[in-house]
Amino acid sequence: MAIVTPDTTEHVTVFFADWCPFCARLRADLDQSKTPYTAVDVDNGAEGNDELNEWIKSVNNGNRVVPTVLYSDGTHATNPPASDVRAKLEELSN
Repeated sequence: MAIVTPDTTEHVTVFFADWCPFCARLRADLDQSKTPYTAVDVDNGAEGNDELNEWIKSVNNGNRVVPTVLYSDGTHATNPPASDVRAKLEELSN
């Protein structure tokens, strides 16, 4: 099975799980600073969860680590601080 990067039309997509405290912290920090992002729950209700989880593992040395953030330029970050996400969003918006 080929690993496919998820399609996104957003500059910032956060792949998260409800049980993950790091995900909750990142999302709360982004919400507090009114940083726009799309959130995708990799455990519940997301179409193509198997494909998403395979992509997450492929960019994290075989580990399913959340939060994993996908940017519109195809780059990604694992468990980044909100300040890094805001800086990348600013770069992508210019």
